[in-house]
Amino acid sequence: MKIDIKALTQSDDQYIFEMIEEIGLGENGFTTNFTNHDYEEFKNSLPRLIEISKGINLPDGYVQQTIYWMYINDRPVAYGKLRHKLNDRLLEYGGHVGYIVRPSERGKGYGKLFLSELKKSAKSIGIEELLITCDENNLRSRRVIESNNGVLEKINEGICKYWINL
Repeated sequence: MKIDIKALTQSDDQYIFEMIEEIGLGENGFTTNFTNHDYEEFKNSLPRLIEISKGINLPDGYVQQTIYWMYINDRPVAYGKLRHKLNDRLLEYGGHVGYIVRPSERGKGYGKLFLSELKKSAKSIGIEELLITCDENNLRSRRVIESNNGVLEKINEGICKYWINL
């Protein structure tokens, strides 16, 4: 099995767009950055998302965030966000990492693998403790986080707050 983790680029293509179409607007607290499912609008949004990954012209309340794609055997199977730091809002809900596996590829261990890879990316930008939050009733995500050494700090109003020491 060939595994590749790639940051979003301006040359991302129809294959990424098809994955985003399959994912839809997101679920279980994860929302995509692509609300209008039109290929040209997708392509036109990429330069702005690259700016955000570089911390350029961030709106109030935003933090630097890089979007990653996980490919298995050259097919995009998952979409993730890595926030480079936390603000007060992300400290309570959202954390450093959000990820989703496309529905047709679920149940194959890709969530666990992708989080493991995102941990490496986080460490490479200097994050020492990674915060991940998920809905209390999202047992699949909780298992993925715990299998990646996530330690549950607390559950508050249905939101689990996990820390992973890198």
